[in-house]
Amino acid sequence: MAASVRDVAERAGVSVGTVSNVLNRPDKVSPATVERVTAAIEDLGFVRNDAARQLRAGRSRSIGLSVLDIGNPFFTDLARGAEDRGREAGFSVLLANSDEDAEREAAHLDLFSEQRVFGILLTPVGARPERLDSMRRHGTPTVLVDRQTDREDYSSVAVDDAAGGYMAVKHLLDIGRRRIAFVGGPARIRQVADRLEGAQHAVAEVPDATLEVILQDSLTVLHGRAAGERLAERSAGRRPDAVFAANDLLAMGLLQAFTMLGHVRVPDDIALIGYDDIAFTRASVVPLSSVRQPSHEIGHTAVDLLVREVEAGRGFEHEQIVFQPELVVRESTVGDAARR
Repeated sequence: MAASVRDVAERAGVSVGTVSNVLNRPDKVSPATVERVTAAIEDLGFVRNDAARQLRAGRSRSIGLSVLDIGNPFFTDLARGAEDRGREAGFSVLLANSDEDAEREAAHLDLFSEQRVFGILLTPVGARPERLDSMRRHGTPTVLVDRQTDREDYSSVAVDDAAGGYMAVKHLLDIGRRRIAFVGGPARIRQVADRLEGAQHAVAEVPDATLEVILQDSLTVLHGRAAGERLAERSAGRRPDAVFAANDLLAMGLLQAFTMLGHVRVPDDIALIGYDDIAFTRASVVPLSSVRQPSHEIGHTAVDLLVREVEAGRGFEHEQIVFQPELVVRESTVGDAARR
């Protein structure tokens, strides 16, 4: 049977209240008593019941983080940023993967609420504003992550994805490409819609440019490969001469398809650019151009906003922080010779 606080008190020859002070307010206890209680804890192998302590406090020292796809290194880096900042502030981060599924997301929000987390960082799929409002009224605030919001009563951290989409396609147009294809995931994902909007804006500025929109069921390498195989099956005159993929996983799948089939050369036949600038883009068979997001900093900043909101209470002025993306040019759009 696990040792209790009472067992520790008996072993150390002190009251239960003194053990509690050693655990929670050691500055109120003499050094000799702290040493005696600590020795008893070590001898008995006592582990504090943190769940009970959290129940008394009304809120835990954990932060819930729900992301769209933990298999995407962008979200892995974002989670690392949140975890690093959380650890500095004395919090742990509970990571959940919605897998772009609204029902899974709702289950995660229920679980976080049951755990009485300090707050939630959410990359939303289907969470309705009224659900988030209700959670906040019951003491669980939410910061939207990788998602801009027009609501001034919520804090958010995001990248200007419309600007990023514009940046990617303008680069393709600047190198002379005119038949552009956009390969994205479900249009209900706000990031996909914003990147497409930016792409459309760039194409509209060039009279002889066209934009074909190819939407996939998900933002994965396999879905990118499927789109690439379909494009490669077309005759040369019917294929696009450039592709903007809504994220780097799709871009890598497209590159795999073009490379394996062998008759579509990147960038000679099709210039290819992704989004996120994950680490794998630099090591692919043709290094991928991409639009870089500060993923680690997004996670770091989201934790700061959440902590400030809880500490400030009702008087908190919510912030909507928007980072600017950065174009990273590699061989998949300009070729190795052009870069030299």
